[in-house]
Amino acid sequence: MKIQTKILLLVVVAVFFAVGCKYDWVIPEEVPDIDPNEDVIKFSEHILPIFTDNNNCTACHDGGQIPDLRTDKAYNSLNSARYINKTSPEESRIYSVPHPDTDGHSQKKYSATQAAYIKAWIQQGAENN
Repeated sequence: MKIQTKILLLVVVAVFFAVGCKYDWVIPEEVPDIDPNEDVIKFSEHILPIFTDNNNCTACHDGGQIPDLRTDKAYNSLNSARYINKTSPEESRIYSVPHPDTDGHSQKKYSATQAAYIKAWIQQGAENN
């Protein structure tokens, strides 16, 4: 009887480990290599869609919460030292607060690719192009 109990216990433990282990492989995002000296980042083409597509940012920043990131208001709302630091782009609030590696924003965050575009745009002078 003791041998049967040990075998049954061994089978139960083996099944537990076989069924309980699940591996979800996380494939890291491939961030494009953006050269701010060569690749022109346009606000209307590259930056604005980050804010507006799928209500990514405009779900909250729709005029009721600053900055107002709606299509017709976004550039003017961001164009201040409060959100954009052209001398040190990494310190710009529009880049650093929703950055994927920070805890500064409790809602949606940028993807690594979106953060790279935001940073490159600021490095290029944060133009309204």
